[in-house]
Parts: sequence; C-alpha cells; structure tokens
Amino acid sequence: MKLGIVVFPGSNCERDVHHVLNDVIGISAQYVWHMEKSIDDYDALILPGGFSYGDRLRAGVIAAQSPIVEAIKKKAEEGLPILGICNGFQILVEAGLLPGALIKNVKLKFSCKWLEMEVLNVNTPFTNLFRVNDKISIPIAHGEGRYVIGDDKLHDLYENNQVVFKYKDQNPNGSTEMIAAICNEKGNVMGLMPHPERASEPILSPDQKKSNAELIFLSLKNFLSSYQKN
Repeated sequence: MKLGIVVFPGSNCERDVHHVLNDVIGISAQYVWHMEKSIDDYDALILPGGFSYGDRLRAGVIAAQSPIVEAIKKKAEEGLPILGICNGFQILVEAGLLPGALIKNVKLKFSCKWLEMEVLNVNTPFTNLFRVNDKISIPIAHGEGRYVIGDDKLHDLYENNQVVFKYKDQNPNGSTEMIAAICNEKGNVMGLMPHPERASEPILSPDQKKSNAELIFLSLKNFLSSYQKN
C-alpha cells in the first residue's frame, strides 16, 4: 500500500500529511512532484493544502494546468482514490474533477479556526469508518473556501449523494448549504476544505483531546486494505 502526496510550487501542508500518513496512520506515503506524468505506482493520491503558485489569478487554477493533472484525471476515471485538502480541493475543482467553484470567503477575510463538521455520506473511501450524522472537530485555514454551485447542479449533488461533509452550527465562509466537502459521482474523488492532517493527534486540538478527523485517513487505509484483500 503506497500513497502519493502531490506537491505543487507553493504547497505548504505536504509535510503535515506525510507525517500523519507515515507516522500516525501507518501508511507508506511519499512526495510526488507536479511535473511527474506517471502515477501508476500509487494506490491513492492526496493533493495537500497551501497556496499553489501563490494563488495567482485564482486559487488552484494554475496548478490545475500542471503535467500531473492529466494523469490524475485518467486515474480518477479508473477509480483511484483521490483526496484534495483545502488548496487541493480548489485544484480538483479547477481541473474539472469536481463540480462548482471555490471563491473568496463572504467576509473577504482569511479564516483560521476550529469548528465542527457533520457527516452525510459514509460510502466513500474516505468516510467508510464514520456513521451518518457523526460530528468531527477540525480546523479550517483559508481565504477562498466559499463553495458555490448553481441550483440545478446542487440538486444533482444531493441526488447523487455527493455532499460528504457540512459545517455544523456555523458557516465560516458563506458556502452554499454550508457544504464543507463533496465527491464525484463515483465517490473516489473528494475535495475537503478543512484540514484533517491538523487534527489527527491530540496535541494539536484546542482541548488536547483526540479528534475523530483521523478517521478520514483511517477510512482510506481500511478501503485500500479491503480492496487489496479482494
């Protein structure tokens, strides 16, 4: 079992993800530079947070043109699990792998704080260890995290069970329907604005208690283990 962490110029959360996967979750993970064109050796990919290309023009739009993205699109079609966290979510949207758009927060300010999410979809590689309506304590850190989508496509998201997580009790950025994460129709590609890698060890949480955000990564490990056994 081997995961790839895709690194773009300006990524800044790749080391956090690398540490959590290798040292906390127990999955072998390595960095993959964005100029790579072959990703056949990986069982799953994670696009970490940060500010790829300094968020020039629009967050994620330049990174979405990187050579590796064509390979990611092909692997997405083949069912490879792909997770985009924060800027990674923005890149997946800009690449057309997920619907909608991510724009500036409604208050036009960077938002960095802990909050709660609620689980809606447990039928993805990243959520199979959760139960519907579970609550997750997790931090956000973004300035362009407002998820928006047209009414017709919003209907499709719900119809296809593509809304994976919603913010609970507060909407930190003005996202449509308080959406925090979505997946594609197959469920193998998920984009998430909050940072589970920053909530996977008790020392990182405000009350020094263990958050269940690590179940996102443990779900992926469980999915891959089950897939390999079959």
